[in-house]
Amino acid sequence: MAEAAIAARLRAAGCVFAEEEARLLVESAPTPARLEEMVAERAEGVPLEHVLGWAEFCGERVLVRPGVFVPRHRTELLVRLAVAAIGELPGSEHRPVLVDLACGSGAIAAVVAGRVGDVAVYAADIEPAAVAVAVRNLAPYAGQVFEGDLFDALPGELRRRVDVLVANVPYVPSAAVDLLPPEAREHEPLRALDGGADGLDVLRRVAGGATGWLRPGGTLLSEIGVDQIEAAKAALTAAGLAPEVVSDDDLDATVILGRR
Repeated sequence: MAEAAIAARLRAAGCVFAEEEARLLVESAPTPARLEEMVAERAEGVPLEHVLGWAEFCGERVLVRPGVFVPRHRTELLVRLAVAAIGELPGSEHRPVLVDLACGSGAIAAVVAGRVGDVAVYAADIEPAAVAVAVRNLAPYAGQVFEGDLFDALPGELRRRVDVLVANVPYVPSAAVDLLPPEAREHEPLRALDGGADGLDVLRRVAGGATGWLRPGGTLLSEIGVDQIEAAKAALTAAGLAPEVVSDDDLDATVILGRR
């Protein structure tokens, strides 16, 4: 199937970047038969990343699979801040410990580990499909991945030993989930999208438990919506963390940090 014909088919299906997607599909398909299947899947609305089996994130390719949350470009801000937080740690007293809760594909932990080098990596997610993918993405960094609900999944030996706790938990208010693009709401786990009535239910749970896992001076980082800043700051303050908010207009991203 010619690339131009694929692009026309994708464009008719509503794909905005049809030419680029057609090129990626042609490059990735192992056989003509599989290419036809991949084009059909994409035309039916399956996320491109799920069709390809990978997503580009922070300039890297990370594995994804159907049923696994696809990392967003806006989350590059969270990665930058996590890398900076590790870089600000005192000298070589101990090997830095990074935990990625609600890790999805493990993309955040993988990119952070790749950028900072020597770091002990742990991750957890409640979705079995996400855990399976994260295991593969974090294998080059000897990352340990656990299945379970937030802190319940982590080994007790990590208590009060975590330097940087990344928790890119869902923050879409329940009433707004139906407004998300079909690619997200129809193909990604609802638990990875729905943050409760005001979008901050899961963040409050994470903040409430964070002080029991962070070292003194350790940092929690989570992505939020710009309209959630004050409520998120209040949640972290109530949990005994000192909040700070960083935004990036180019990425349309806002991250809240909480330092123990």
